[in-house]
Amino acid sequence: MKVIVLTCSTGGGHNACAKYIKEEFNDNNIECDVLDYMDLVGKKASNFIEKLYLDSTKGKGKIFGGVYKLGEVYSKMNIPSPIYGLNKLLKDKLYKYLLENNYDLAIGTHIFPCLALTALKKKHSIKFVNVATDYECIPFWEETNPDLFIIPSALLKKRFIDKGFNEKILTPTGIPVSTKFLNNTKKANLPNDKKIILITSGSMGFGELKNLVIHLLNEIVDVYVVVICGNNKKMERDLLNICNKNLIVKGFVNNMNEFINASAIVMSKPGGLTTTEIVSLRKPLIHIMPIPGVEEYNAKFFADHKMSIKGNDINTLVKEAKNLLENEKLQNELIVNQMKYINKYSAADMVKCILESEEK
Repeated sequence: MKVIVLTCSTGGGHNACAKYIKEEFNDNNIECDVLDYMDLVGKKASNFIEKLYLDSTKGKGKIFGGVYKLGEVYSKMNIPSPIYGLNKLLKDKLYKYLLENNYDLAIGTHIFPCLALTALKKKHSIKFVNVATDYECIPFWEETNPDLFIIPSALLKKRFIDKGFNEKILTPTGIPVSTKFLNNTKKANLPNDKKIILITSGSMGFGELKNLVIHLLNEIVDVYVVVICGNNKKMERDLLNICNKNLIVKGFVNNMNEFINASAIVMSKPGGLTTTEIVSLRKPLIHIMPIPGVEEYNAKFFADHKMSIKGNDINTLVKEAKNLLENEKLQNELIVNQMKYINKYSAADMVKCILESEEK
């Protein structure tokens, strides 16, 4: 068996998810590759899509939020979307790539390749798997026709069924996080004489972090505030200009699990994959500064099931952080609910389900 995982660079979550799936298949001695789907058009196209996404999230993400809301409206109209039409144009290039590389199964961690695979499936005998990377059935998923659909939680089944999916293909093993990520025992190079508040703003460094960081440092004096800025170099420079011995600033890191494990609590943008990483490591979580649209659904899902706390303004976030640090009962409540609702071994169980379905 040979597997290809198709991703797209609109935020780091889709790529990280693809990487975790590849790791898990490889650990099961199954050949698996990862491809940025837009590379089929050319590297310039991939870079353009990434820039378009980044530009839409600038400021407070109003452009992205507006586009998402428009997608929700269009999704209810039950007519083929322009998004499907554009991705349908790539179906022949994709089919050629699959044939030339002898792939038996395609997995999409982004809706774009899943739409192209759906168009292919109308003409050719292919198998593919959707992987949802957010805690909501986002617009246009309903236009796809996978053989299996990996969804984040059994609690979301009704949302996907209401969009027209057959319950039999819905597989709620969770957003894939690899066993390697979970079992890593290395320690981040951080001081251990005080508790750590870890702030992660996602791979793109989205969010107005500077004011939050300053307020945390002023209000909670006996902790280290560790900030992961991702690829946002400007944010990294701005934070480095804050003169405070309790502030530790990092750019992009590839050992996020070590930072999460070292922290007392985590404050994070509610990306689907980032959130899943944190709660899979069972850490008290506060959601901050969602990009309007699907990240608001993510934050709501976790807060509604008491797996996280959310706040929409700096004063509330500082108050919640201070309370959570001091309140072990609340920390334990969040962790118990994380254990109840989020499958820790999501990637391993996903691979197992796929292999079982291939045997039928």
